[in-house]
Amino acid sequence: MTFIDDLNALAQESESTLAAVSDLDALAEWKIRYIGKSGALTRFSRGLGALPAEQRPAAGREVNQVREGLETAFAAAETRLKAAAQAAELAADQIDVTMPGRTPAVGYVHLTNQVLRQVEQIFGEMGFQVTESPEVELDAYNFSLLNFADDHPARDMQDTFYVETPAGMPSVLLRTHTSPGQIRVMRERAPEPLRILLPGKVYRNEQVTVRSEMMFHQFEFLAVGHHITMGDLKGTLAYFAERMYGPGTRVRLRPSFFPFTEPSAEMDVSCFLCKGAGCRICKQAGWLEIGGCGMVHPTVLRNGGYDPNLFSGFAGGFGPERIAMLKYGINDIRLFYGGDARFVEMFG
Repeated sequence: MTFIDDLNALAQESESTLAAVSDLDALAEWKIRYIGKSGALTRFSRGLGALPAEQRPAAGREVNQVREGLETAFAAAETRLKAAAQAAELAADQIDVTMPGRTPAVGYVHLTNQVLRQVEQIFGEMGFQVTESPEVELDAYNFSLLNFADDHPARDMQDTFYVETPAGMPSVLLRTHTSPGQIRVMRERAPEPLRILLPGKVYRNEQVTVRSEMMFHQFEFLAVGHHITMGDLKGTLAYFAERMYGPGTRVRLRPSFFPFTEPSAEMDVSCFLCKGAGCRICKQAGWLEIGGCGMVHPTVLRNGGYDPNLFSGFAGGFGPERIAMLKYGINDIRLFYGGDARFVEMFG
């Protein structure tokens, strides 16, 4: 066989093999085998030097024509196989819109926040504005300006988390109640009458038990104006109790003592479960203790910038966790902050 015959045989073989290629990996192998730098056509072209001089130009042109034909066929095959691969990939990723969708996991509002939102709505209906105060507080706002004596037990390290401060600087602590916000708001707005609600976290250095936590929530309500009386306080509490626990809920006030109110009282509501008949929730008493309240002490009014001869006011502080525990029969406050998603979902 002549050089040209062998070249034509190689071209037919490579074209036949290319027609059988079905994927891009096999196509790459074909390129290396036939038209690569060390491929069959390259090795074949090296035989041009053994031909007589007069045959070399024509043979060289034949080799170039075969190479161009094979490269053109390779490019066409590559385009075809890439399109087929893309189509297969799109088909594999195609979404069947007739299949039922997957319901995404959703979060829930924590029970404490649910209660706080309800409290804010109820007091908002009575004209109270929600405001905030710092969680890291000065000793003066947390105790002194609220009429706490210097030797009051609540100042002891066993009850309060104090923040280390440089020598000569005022004492700083994590607030033990939301009452410091009373002084801050009164000093901002005095001598204007006000009605505010102060929700937020409070901190106490207590042993964690089923009834006590180191961090929990409170909401403080405060009203200051002219001729405000204890009757206004009880009316406010009665409206709150009925809206929170349902129509027919009764309120009673028992004498108590708080440094920042005078007179002071503990607020009870009639048991919403037994309607006052006595049950395990109210310990057969027919009443549930909710929190403390009273008329703002004249010293606190004066520290807030109000003349106690012209102004009076009432205030109270309740815990939303306690309200929720009583309302839903929860017997362990640690459940609120234990991180168990099932507890959150239960009230979601």
